[in-house]
Amino acid sequence: MPIALLAGHPLLRRHAHGEGQCDLPEQSATQLVAGAIADFEAYFAKLTAERRANPTDDVASTIANAVIDGEPLNDRDMMGYCIILAAAGHDTTSASTAGTMLALAQDPEQWARVKADCSLLGGIVEEAIRCTTPVQHFMRTASEDTEVGGQAIAKGDWLMMNYVAANHDPSVFDDPRKFDAARSPNRHLAFGAGAHQCLGLRLARLEMRILFETLLDRIDSIDLAGEPARSKSTFVGGLKTLPLRFNAA
Repeated sequence: MPIALLAGHPLLRRHAHGEGQCDLPEQSATQLVAGAIADFEAYFAKLTAERRANPTDDVASTIANAVIDGEPLNDRDMMGYCIILAAAGHDTTSASTAGTMLALAQDPEQWARVKADCSLLGGIVEEAIRCTTPVQHFMRTASEDTEVGGQAIAKGDWLMMNYVAANHDPSVFDDPRKFDAARSPNRHLAFGAGAHQCLGLRLARLEMRILFETLLDRIDSIDLAGEPARSKSTFVGGLKTLPLRFNAA
């Protein structure tokens, strides 16, 4: 499991920054992440053994008993799948949700609009994901020589896929910095695409739709009650704090 995949996880950020948001030296942060991964692996090794002995209908049983080309998953791959399932989706979904609440708190007219028109729920979710783009980038290595947008790329070149830039591209999205629940079309790339598309995209959309449906039904109005602050992260980004004040419906 690559350490970078867990470096932005909220649990690790809390340990790394503490109450005072203090930065740790790079070596200490790396040791902290490695220790967290070791804890994850110890937990899932025990769970895997249990699910092999007594499988149930959960995802842990599927991973523990998976067979590929006639061979069971090796321990490294198995732990990687378990950890990514445990860590993924927490900070990304909460970041999109918080970003949306900030945008709506800053735009009372849009809050009233989406509250009055439930058909915009799907649009709120997609715009939340596009506008916040919690997974900010992924790194990839070119498998062959190619050219993209007039830029030559050689086999072996290391590339950053910047999802934030793509989802705020003015050649694709009109007024890309504006949060617009009625934006259509909204072909964002926050979930990736193709073989690497996010496996949890339907769950994330469902969670956010249910949450906003509930909030819009129970809250009459919202506004900021303080200054928002972003997390310090170069991989998964979002709000660290978002003070809000609301009036119940």
